[in-house]
Amino acid sequence: MNPSVKFVLVTVSMLVLSLFFNPWTPLLFWLSIFFLQLTMSRTNWKLWLLFMIPFSIGAFGYLWTTVVFGADTGGTIIWSFAGIDVTGAQWAHALSLAFRVMAFSTLSLLFAFTTDPVKFILSLMQQLKLSPKLAYGVMVGYQFLPVMKDEFIQIQQAQRLRGAEIQKYSWKRLVAIRRVLIPMLTGAVRKAERSAFAMEARGFTGKPRSAYYRPIRLRRLDVLMSGIFMTILLVSCLIGSWLS
Repeated sequence: MNPSVKFVLVTVSMLVLSLFFNPWTPLLFWLSIFFLQLTMSRTNWKLWLLFMIPFSIGAFGYLWTTVVFGADTGGTIIWSFAGIDVTGAQWAHALSLAFRVMAFSTLSLLFAFTTDPVKFILSLMQQLKLSPKLAYGVMVGYQFLPVMKDEFIQIQQAQRLRGAEIQKYSWKRLVAIRRVLIPMLTGAVRKAERSAFAMEARGFTGKPRSAYYRPIRLRRLDVLMSGIFMTILLVSCLIGSWLS
């Protein structure tokens, strides 16, 4: 899919889901998006499950805290434990928040695992008219991340070769890390300056372009997938409202 179209669909879906407080709408949407990703994307599912662990813990935390510490809404008590009475409204609200977290996290991971960051930036410039200055600045910063990681390891190893003491305690390591961060910051400023000179030497002015070396176009697939996304969202909202 076109990354900008996918980004707009994900954003619209999250905004619409935030308006519904019944548990059925986010549950149906979450299961549908999971099935869509399972059948129509190439995803590293081991890594996906690893990333879903903290989101699942957060969803359970929302469920538990809403049930235990939620405001007393009155109504019929459906079950009790440890002296805590849970009404139907409290339980529905807790499930709604938990399923909403799962739906939002699944949407976010769907976008992250199926989108090339460089194509996404190019698409933002070409389809959504993002400023080239901002877009290329973000792109250069993103490409610096693996370089900064390697440089962090190299500076640490160089300091150890020169006799720097290895701290045993974690809090002392955090204090000593400034010896690595200061030369890293200096190197980052130098790299940024060289990149700016290189972009200027190649004619970069920050003005919108009439043509691109790597054009990102809209295709029929984008229209089809947009229709599927909107259908899933509409059906989930209608069925959820009807069941509640």
